[in-house]
Amino acid sequence: MSNLEQDARELVSKMTIEEVAKQLKYDADAVERLGIPAYNWWNEALHGVARAGVATVFPQAIGLAAMFDDGMLHEIAKVIATEARAKYNEISDIGDRDIYKGLTMWSPNINIFRDARWGRGHETYGEDPYLTSRLGVAFIKGLQGDENYPECDTLKVAACAKHYAVHSGPEGERHHFNAKATAKDMEETYLPAFEAAVKEAKVESVMGAYNRTNDEPCCGSETLIKKNLREKWGFDGHFVSDCWAIRDFHENHKITNTPAESAAMALNAGCDLNCGNTYLCILGALKDGLITEDQMRTACVRLMKTRMKLGILPRSDKEAEDKTAVYDRISYLENDSPENNALSLEAARRSIVLLENNGVLPLNEDEINTIGVVGPTSNLRSVLEGNYFGTASEYVTNLEGIKRTTKCRVLCSDGAHLFKDAFSNLSKKDDRMAEAIAVTRNSDVVILCLGLDATIEGEEGDTGNMFASGDKVSLMLPDSQIRLANNVIKEAKARNRKVVVVLNAGSAIDLSFLKDDVDAIVDCWYSGGFGGIALAEMLFGKINPCGRLPITFYKDGQQPEFTDYSMKNRTYRYFKGDVLYPFGYGLSYTSFEYKLRADKTGYVPSDNDDYFKLQEDAVRLTVTVKNTGDRNGAHSILAFVDKEPSEKIRNGMMPKDISDAFDPDNQPIKSLCAFKHIYLKKGESVEIALPVSGYSLTTVLEDGRRIFIPGNYSFSVGEKTVEITL
Repeated sequence: MSNLEQDARELVSKMTIEEVAKQLKYDADAVERLGIPAYNWWNEALHGVARAGVATVFPQAIGLAAMFDDGMLHEIAKVIATEARAKYNEISDIGDRDIYKGLTMWSPNINIFRDARWGRGHETYGEDPYLTSRLGVAFIKGLQGDENYPECDTLKVAACAKHYAVHSGPEGERHHFNAKATAKDMEETYLPAFEAAVKEAKVESVMGAYNRTNDEPCCGSETLIKKNLREKWGFDGHFVSDCWAIRDFHENHKITNTPAESAAMALNAGCDLNCGNTYLCILGALKDGLITEDQMRTACVRLMKTRMKLGILPRSDKEAEDKTAVYDRISYLENDSPENNALSLEAARRSIVLLENNGVLPLNEDEINTIGVVGPTSNLRSVLEGNYFGTASEYVTNLEGIKRTTKCRVLCSDGAHLFKDAFSNLSKKDDRMAEAIAVTRNSDVVILCLGLDATIEGEEGDTGNMFASGDKVSLMLPDSQIRLANNVIKEAKARNRKVVVVLNAGSAIDLSFLKDDVDAIVDCWYSGGFGGIALAEMLFGKINPCGRLPITFYKDGQQPEFTDYSMKNRTYRYFKGDVLYPFGYGLSYTSFEYKLRADKTGYVPSDNDDYFKLQEDAVRLTVTVKNTGDRNGAHSILAFVDKEPSEKIRNGMMPKDISDAFDPDNQPIKSLCAFKHIYLKKGESVEIALPVSGYSLTTVLEDGRRIFIPGNYSFSVGEKTVEITL
């Protein structure tokens, strides 16, 4: 037994069972006689310390994913953890231990963005399980402080992988919905990021989802929590319910009859901490014999271990205490620092995705006198924030960024409300349309700013979009914006004006109605406190756009039924139709030329391997990249693998249990297997090694088994493809 385990057990042994019960709820009471202060476990850090006052506001998670740069994300997470510590140290010393002011961060969200209508999709790292795994691991390690004490049982802050599992809408049904997912889809798509969070990142906590998964409520699922998380993956941290999710057991899922039964079901499955109030009935469950005192104390021990790792509670390991004391000395002055804000700006730069460009960008100020900035997102702070956001000490909107950057005259108009027909109840429909047309008439170039914000797409209960509970009913922009776009484009065409569309949104938007009638389209996501500066720098060529889409942009109506959790015909790995913009797409102001080589390393997975641990180089890709354009620029290299079944599979020569479980029509078209962010000056070339793990070469059968199948493997980077036989 470790010193940490022993310390936690000893502390819990001194508690009465009533005191134990009060530690199993998110707003844990103080136990003054034991020196345990009150603590609120509910804290948020999705893209910066959230809901706790001033902090650096980074681009929303989906924008951070568009960087395709796990190293950069790791640095961002380190900053977020530093700011959380800086705020906690000072605020708790003043005596404020309220919600959102602690060190247990309920981030990241590593669900798969499987359906573009899901309102919370912008909290995730996109639609690909490999990308989500790599970014999730980088973020968790950065938060928890691996760069300082990777070998020690200490935490800078505690990360939380959520929402486990198979959660991705519909929001309006999440409290009673039963997500049915096949064994193949679970192993191949929905679980890999959580497995990586546990095995690689050693994430301290995992949060359960609201929904049921294959009939079991996620926060009371013995399959998910006991069998997968703790027994199969070796998870040693604490498990927390989503907020008031355990109440859903009896009120909505109808799995139990009483709050006490729900509390017992959750605790029996291994849910240690209740965000909500159902564990107020846990002593009743104990009295009724539904749970044991030992189970309650086991849960409490896990929670005390986390608090000890954070240095909130004392422990006998003085070396560990000395190391958490380093975090305790982080000054409040390290919050919202100029250096941290500069990192937010750099992230905003790298997240921008250029979707269309007929040569109008970058704008040449010597050829422009007047720029018109039109649209409801042009001067809107909320499109910088996304959801789960902090308060930036400075915001630079799209309009403000353009005005700061250019010497040209800038005209502006909202043109339309974000989603309403008019700004004033006394006005007629489209009450700002004429102003937008006037700006268009008098401008050489129009920057048409369209999109959404978290009042339209977001979490159920947090958005103003109550008719869809935060989800989108379609992939189209609100009608008010479509009318604005059509009128501005029509006026611009009549007067030979250039139109650049700037999109701020957290998801795929169907822009097919305008893409052929405008000169450029730029996707900025929810771009952080300094998003307007990054946009302006990109528009005027001060930086090279280098972001890539972490999601597929579909045309409206192409996706399967929202409640169908099968991956067939979903995401770039399985969608067989034509799309608006594919996963990984992104244009540049310069051009890059590739040479690609694939080499075997002599390592081939075997049937006896734990495939997850196969991070050895099973294949090594060597990519020579040359900047062949006339501009310096950053660039992300993406490598994909396409697995062709061997002759043994095609001819039925594999063992029957494998052949019967292999469906050739239900295999990924291709899968991301490596990526790397680089920067090249014009004319410069570099040779990059991209190791491909054995895990990326495995195939998941219909029964959920992950195996290696010998055969031909095609690797592609850009337009270059090489094939090897393994």
